[in-house]
Amino acid sequence: MKHLVAKIHPDDNVLVALTDLPMGTPVTWDGTTVTTTDKIPAKHKLALQFLAPGDPVHMYGVLVGTAREAIGVGGLLTTSNIKHATDSYDEHHQRRQDWQAPDVSKWQERTFMGFHRPDGQVGTANYWLVIPLVFCENRNIQVLEEALVNDLGYARRKSYQPQTQELISLIQAGKSVEEILATDLHSAENGHQKPKLFPNVDGIRFLSHEGGCGGIRQDAQTLCGLLAGYITHPNVAGATVLSLGCQNAQVSMLQEEINKRSPNFQKPLYILEQQKIGTEEALVSTALRQTFAGLMMANQVTRQPAPLSKLCIGLECGGSDGFSGISANPAVGHVSDLLVALGGSVILAEFPELCGVEQELVDRSVDTATAERFSSLMKAYGDSAVAVGSGFDMNPSPGNIRDGLITDAMKSAGAARKGGSSPVVAVLDYPELVTKPGLNLLCTPGNDVESTTAEVGSGATVVLFTTGLGTPTGNPIAPVVKISSNTALARRMPDIIDLNTGTVIDGEETIEQAGERILDYVIRVASGEEVAAVRHGQTDFIPWKRGVSL
Repeated sequence: MKHLVAKIHPDDNVLVALTDLPMGTPVTWDGTTVTTTDKIPAKHKLALQFLAPGDPVHMYGVLVGTAREAIGVGGLLTTSNIKHATDSYDEHHQRRQDWQAPDVSKWQERTFMGFHRPDGQVGTANYWLVIPLVFCENRNIQVLEEALVNDLGYARRKSYQPQTQELISLIQAGKSVEEILATDLHSAENGHQKPKLFPNVDGIRFLSHEGGCGGIRQDAQTLCGLLAGYITHPNVAGATVLSLGCQNAQVSMLQEEINKRSPNFQKPLYILEQQKIGTEEALVSTALRQTFAGLMMANQVTRQPAPLSKLCIGLECGGSDGFSGISANPAVGHVSDLLVALGGSVILAEFPELCGVEQELVDRSVDTATAERFSSLMKAYGDSAVAVGSGFDMNPSPGNIRDGLITDAMKSAGAARKGGSSPVVAVLDYPELVTKPGLNLLCTPGNDVESTTAEVGSGATVVLFTTGLGTPTGNPIAPVVKISSNTALARRMPDIIDLNTGTVIDGEETIEQAGERILDYVIRVASGEEVAAVRHGQTDFIPWKRGVSL
């Protein structure tokens, strides 16, 4: 039976409305009945006990705010009557050693069909990359894309040109503004323009960015580290790199970062410097020849069985709502625990969205050095935000707040559930590479695309992306599985949602059942089944720029 409200943790003093509750509605949880004194929209919170000014507000068993003013039993929590607050934490606190791995016997013999690389990594896709070392080369990247994508059979975006042509015809026929606005245009066309010339290559990905020069040298080094993460990624067969020649992000810097990640790098890699080659035509013609040669080699690799321990899953959320932390995120957390128990790797990022749950992650760290590194990175990041007049408390977006996430700590406590309950084996600073199986923490912003870009650069071969409001985010080389926290979203935006965990809210499925369903889907995706973001050609790529511009 579907409940009207939910209490997430025994220590919580708030309830979450699972549906719109009119004022005066009696609601019961675990034998306690309260009556709403305000209209409580679905996903928002009501007080389970009287809160005096300064009283703590607990959710997920942690402090997520304090009352600004008195809030009666059954009253609505808002940005006006509570404010962000978190508990302090101590990296030397006694760590937990009691993790109970879930039963994974049914998954032990399962495999996925992946692309095996010479260094032992296994990819879930097989892409060729075309990358600029500096923003000056973005136009040449675009020229190469126009030359290659359609004729090689990799055009994926819908064409709305027929709709434009239809509108032109209406205008030429003398239709009015009112008639134009009332016109029901024909559906857009979709599909490949031509068959793939290289059937074993999933696509050519053309990255562009605004970095490589003009900033501090650390930004150039970090960018090269990120690009090296993509070039050495198991989902990548090889790359064509365009350099101008005089920029901060030098070719030698990129090669140094590639060597850090793959000392015995064996993939085809073509690097061209425009200032050495000369004309645009000479540069593009050379790049085309070399890229074709690389594609011929990449096409020789085929999918072969691989154990699930070879998977590396990135965990991401965006457009979160008040249900994300009680349906989609904990379901993904169960997937995380299952994969860790199977010997795979998991990446939990978005450090601004771990604010308030630091002590839990510190306690789960495998040793003091890991706990101290997490604490150090969190404090440095927080201090840098304050230094420019901001702070983690300003993290929730207007959409988050509208849908019930009214403090950063509340948002963070729900977001952290994606990481499950397994030990933290490593803490990485952007853009370091994952090298250990288990749960890895990666320092990134909370920005969806910057964080997803970083997780893939650190080795994620599939990304699980939860959303309550809907977002089309994708990635150039890793499939991004979009998971809705509520059924209404899955029905409203079926073109971008892959899986629905609103079934948990609806009382149709447990968190564990939803998690197992997600893992089944991940195995299919890792074996080549396309997700919505890939079908739409959604290839978002934004490097994180941490320094100032000079």
